[in-house]
Amino acid sequence: MVITLLSDFGDVYPASMKGVIFGIDPGANIVDITHSVPRHDIRAGAFILMTTAKYFPSGTVHIAVVDPGVGTKRRAIAVRALSLGGTHYFVGPDNGLLIPAAREIGNIEVYEISNRELFRENISGTFHGRDIFAPVGAHISKGLRIEKAGGRILDFKDISFGAGKKMDGSLHGEVIYIDTFGNIITNIPGGSVDFQSGNELEIDKIRVLFSSSYGFCKKGVPLALVGSHGFLEIAVNMGNAAKILRKKQGDVIIINFI
Repeated sequence: MVITLLSDFGDVYPASMKGVIFGIDPGANIVDITHSVPRHDIRAGAFILMTTAKYFPSGTVHIAVVDPGVGTKRRAIAVRALSLGGTHYFVGPDNGLLIPAAREIGNIEVYEISNRELFRENISGTFHGRDIFAPVGAHISKGLRIEKAGGRILDFKDISFGAGKKMDGSLHGEVIYIDTFGNIITNIPGGSVDFQSGNELEIDKIRVLFSSSYGFCKKGVPLALVGSHGFLEIAVNMGNAAKILRKKQGDVIIINFI
């Protein structure tokens, strides 16, 4: 079975999680989504997981850990996401990180992880990724029924990215993620965008061209496009849109028609 890992751990701590997983399920196929989520940034981690998990095959277990509340009373959860295309499992903290990705796949069932028999014997107060989430995910990958992890809950924490909308002849949205290229991903769904390539737009008095891809604009030219994730994105060909527009995650973004 496939097990994916996502965290803000950097390049050292994930190895311990992999060692625990292989100790339980030596045949696991582990795929690193990323361990470079900005530190403690639950919303960024949730967005990355939401836009990647759905491409994995049915039966995949996604272990995701962006967990500034580790060691506190926050719960550990396991989620089953069901759709016509199959079933995915998510394991991690109850802080909203897992839910958008699980909902993207289908109907969800959420269980509190309380069965300590599934944990490592010695549980660190600072590394539940290794001592709780990795072993639970490995056991589910090997065939453990998710109900064995604990009881079902309905009061789990969720994250909503909202949805941009048209107002007064403009598109109003929010910056939900800035990628490593400095591209600004908004919460404006691509399906609500009716621009044509070459249309001129304006953001904070900066002229922006709508295009189908980056390379149709000259180097350094700001552009808007529907990105591969399905949301309206603001970019600069061979440049950094976030720096030019001085935008950060959570900022409001207003796109005016010229």
